[in-house]
Amino acid sequence: MEKFTTLTGIAAPMPLINIDTDMILPKQFLKTIKRSGLGVSAFFEMRYDTDGNENPDFVLNKPAYREAQILVAGDNFGTGSSREHAPWALLDFGIRCVISTSFADIFYNNCFKNGILPVVVTPEQLELLMSDAEKGANARISIDLEAQTVMSSDGAVVEFDIDPFRKHCLLNGLDDIGLSLEKSDAIDAFESQADVARPWV
Repeated sequence: MEKFTTLTGIAAPMPLINIDTDMILPKQFLKTIKRSGLGVSAFFEMRYDTDGNENPDFVLNKPAYREAQILVAGDNFGTGSSREHAPWALLDFGIRCVISTSFADIFYNNCFKNGILPVVVTPEQLELLMSDAEKGANARISIDLEAQTVMSSDGAVVEFDIDPFRKHCLLNGLDDIGLSLEKSDAIDAFESQADVARPWV
């Protein structure tokens, strides 16, 4: 998993509340177990019309936001089903951070497991960052995970809380497999002892 330390990028404003995982990635795209290739289908029903053409009014189709790496979103982001494909699609599109006033628990956890930083802010802070994001590609937001800060394009600083263990995992690029591999020496030692104690297994 790619480490998350600092990020300075374009932030796309998405002020809708209750954006659910089916809106992020509709169910017809859940057949794959590959994490790549889903970005083109992210927000499919809002992003394309019934003929498959891009909706020019959707924020991520606008020239200023095609390279967005940050989403500034309304309350209760990622609600709905527990599909891990939703953060896979965001990451494949290029989104590394989502900022909102609240997240659905399972989606929130899945973000950390896939290298996406979900940042929880107050409604007042969200309003400030949403206004900044609406300025377009020239207004870049900076995120410093170690310092736990988000800085707007005009220098306003928003601090955020994060669980220390989750912070450690993101800073070091550790998903569940990576965490297990950190204990590889202990695992190998246990297996060796088990072979001696139970050679018939």
